[in-house]
Amino acid sequence: MKYRRLGRSGLKVSEISLGSWLTYGKSVEDNTAEKTIHKAYELGINFFDSANVYERGEAEKVMGKALKEYPRESYVITTKAFGPMGDGPNDRGLSRKHIFEQVHNSLKRLDLDYVDVFYCHRYDTETPVDETLRVIDDLIRQGKILYAGVSEWSAAQIEEAVGIADKYLLDRIVVNQPLYNMLSRNIEKEVIPVSEKYGISQVVYSPLGQGMLTGKYKSGSVPEDSRAANDEINSSVTNYFSETNFAKVEKLAVIAKEINTTLPALALAWVLRQPNVASALVGASRPEQIEANVEGAKLELPADVVEKIDKILA
Repeated sequence: MKYRRLGRSGLKVSEISLGSWLTYGKSVEDNTAEKTIHKAYELGINFFDSANVYERGEAEKVMGKALKEYPRESYVITTKAFGPMGDGPNDRGLSRKHIFEQVHNSLKRLDLDYVDVFYCHRYDTETPVDETLRVIDDLIRQGKILYAGVSEWSAAQIEEAVGIADKYLLDRIVVNQPLYNMLSRNIEKEVIPVSEKYGISQVVYSPLGQGMLTGKYKSGSVPEDSRAANDEINSSVTNYFSETNFAKVEKLAVIAKEINTTLPALALAWVLRQPNVASALVGASRPEQIEANVEGAKLELPADVVEKIDKILA
């Protein structure tokens, strides 16, 4: 496993990271989830991602329990806040009250004294950005958060956050967690250039396009045991279903075969070719899946292969 610096910080994270959205705490039995997390750790993955809203905290409990047997300094763990955690008017968003309460609740579920990275899970149009950044800075000073991050923020929102942090001498964000894969490249135009300007890395989710880039969805058919069969995730998978995308995937599979690798490994290596990406965040419900994903971090794509891929994706 290789490691990259997270933004302008000194923190180093594995090129492949393991997430827990719609897997741990629900659809995957706790015992299998723990085995998968242990396998990831054995393979050199030191970066583990969760959020308070993932099964209303159950995913955090599973991840915290699985990692408990390892030295705390040997892994990096994240959590997030923004989405609803109750029915009350203050049970969501990025207010001082909600973030303060949710960070402490997450620490209890994870059974930790601190989290390495705290993400603002989305941008909150109802809370001033300075209020959000100030409470995160307070929690950093208290030692309960080490680094600040955001998820799915636009280039303008990231630039706004950096400006406010500098104005009030608050800790800057060092990482953004956006959607990015061969079929979803929106961040390349504005988000990556702004992030590079301010020393902010991307930790990208859905690098395999919710399974579309594994080749298992053939012309729109959905296997019963696939993620797309899950009602909660179905639309995020089927959004990729189009004749154009299926044609691209078929051509990409040919390239993978030509260079003696798998389509998922090709897709992960393609994401990691981007120097602003610190880590590709994958979901795995079985130990063998994380073993397969790690192969993507080992693959170096020659320039001529990248050129062929670009022509297919154009």
